[in-house]
Amino acid sequence: MAEPESRLSRPIQPMPPAVEQALEEQGLIAAYRARPPYQRNDYLGWINRARRPETKERRLQQMLSELERGDVYMKMDWRPGRADVDGD
Repeated sequence: MAEPESRLSRPIQPMPPAVEQALEEQGLIAAYRARPPYQRNDYLGWINRARRPETKERRLQQMLSELERGDVYMKMDWRPGRADVDGD
């Protein structure tokens, strides 16, 4: 899945195939894409930085759960705002 260009100042994290597969299997790819670029990048960086497979899986499951709920980001309450929707 090609990511559109971003205005993030930190490095863009690659999408691991296992994460993309999990998003597709759970039907959450649209919810993932609807999140602002900084959130998508933060989730991927957080998952990619895990050293142990168990930690990667736990983090992946947390991301999937939060995307499914739609109102949580990294265990914090979150609501999409105008800036998030517009990509500003």
